[in-house]
Amino acid sequence: MTHISSTIHVPDVSETPRHIAIILDGNGRWAQKRRLPRVAGHTRGVDAVRTTVEGCVKRGVTHLTLFAFSSENWRRPQDEVSFLMRLFVMVLEREVARMHANNIRLRIIGDLSRFDDRIRDLVRRAEAKTANNSAMTLTIAANYGGRWDILQATRKIAEAAAASGQVGEIDERSFERHLALADAPEPDLFIRTGGEQRISNFLLWQLAYTELYFTDLLWPDFDEAALDAACQSYGRRERRFGRTSAQLQPTGRDALPC
Repeated sequence: MTHISSTIHVPDVSETPRHIAIILDGNGRWAQKRRLPRVAGHTRGVDAVRTTVEGCVKRGVTHLTLFAFSSENWRRPQDEVSFLMRLFVMVLEREVARMHANNIRLRIIGDLSRFDDRIRDLVRRAEAKTANNSAMTLTIAANYGGRWDILQATRKIAEAAAASGQVGEIDERSFERHLALADAPEPDLFIRTGGEQRISNFLLWQLAYTELYFTDLLWPDFDEAALDAACQSYGRRERRFGRTSAQLQPTGRDALPC
């Protein structure tokens, strides 16, 4: 299902964000503060992912998208990149059964061509195994970049036009059908841990009207209390989507945890 853009029509707003997107920042710094190798922080970060997934399911979030590895992260030291690839394999081998048992659908978005055959095969099998699950969709962005996403959508439209010999009307609806998150609603809430206040080439198209939340907590320390704090912040926001406050109907929304 393709969801209509928030710049075309005003989406429904609820107490609970339907879709949360998170940049998992601060793993390396968490480890360094404890005089541990940076990779120890990435390992601990998997526990925070598990806690966040469980917390989102409990709160009725339908989509959770995690920025695990950006297209720019290949620039990191080779030993750290190699460890992250091994950790990705471990998660795909050990966590998918848990996700499936909890009715969670897993999707991986990004340019998978740079990963080896083993990772691509594990991704295909994980997505197929969990395809019909409905409690929540967990999307992992790996070797993903927002600019890559826009360019690959543009390339698909151009290839279709070349194949048919016809250039159809290109508007937001037709364009969004080719984006990596075409079957998900736009994120309601974006969270970035680690103290940085930027979106770092993540979901550039989809975050147009998303509420942004930044926390100094390092990702391994992000727990259910931190998730509640982010949801409380979201609950205090007035989501106008270009309208004035006077146009909004009273909702009686209080700052309650989602």
